Amino acid sequence: MNSKRILVLGIGNLLWADEGFGVRCVEALNAAWQFPEEVTVMDGGTQGLYLLPYVQEADCLLVFDAVDYGDPAGKLREVVGDQVPRFMGAKKMSLHQTGFQEVLMAAELTGKLPAELVLIGVQPEELEDYGGSLRDVVKAQMGPALDIAMNWLKRWGAEAIPRQGEVEPITDVALAMGVYEAERPPADQAYRLGDARFLNMESSEPQGEMA
Repeated sequence: MNSKRILVLGIGNLLWADEGFGVRCVEALNAAWQFPEEVTVMDGGTQGLYLLPYVQEADCLLVFDAVDYGDPAGKLREVVGDQVPRFMGAKKMSLHQTGFQEVLMAAELTGKLPAELVLIGVQPEELEDYGGSLRDVVKAQMGPALDIAMNWLKRWGAEAIPRQGEVEPITDVALAMGVYEAERPPADQAYRLGDARFLNMESSEPQGEMA
């Protein structure tokens, strides 16, 4: 029985177009495949240091993310070992990358950095589209990215089997790709730097009392 604890993590923000690549990858992986109990597939979103305990517990860490390497849009990169923290900080697109680089640093300082690190990253095409989905050139790399991930999981001794039947989604049902894309208003009805579906949600959040 494989004793390695494996964490497969998708990080990024679904609400900003190609920033959602990592989360969409783990969403698809979880929907299609069933893994041994030592494998955790997680939507890490933009949680930053809240992910530290999960990273510290892992022997092997595989991360999906959209990373700005300065490559042509849609180019996929596989980064391994001690190069992963460096590439996570190559060019920060958002606060989540700063946060996750700090997670890796904190895990290393506490002597609990996973022994094996893999980053599967894609060069984004569009980020400034609030409420938008993955651009076609980035979405097309999900399949190849999952193939790379499956090869690593097999190498680590975690054979997957095709999932039968329904599974509990790892992202909110309202944010599932099909629903998310289908419910977006057309361009002539929605400001592309904002989306009323989410702006309204934010404005309805409880506000603290003014001093």
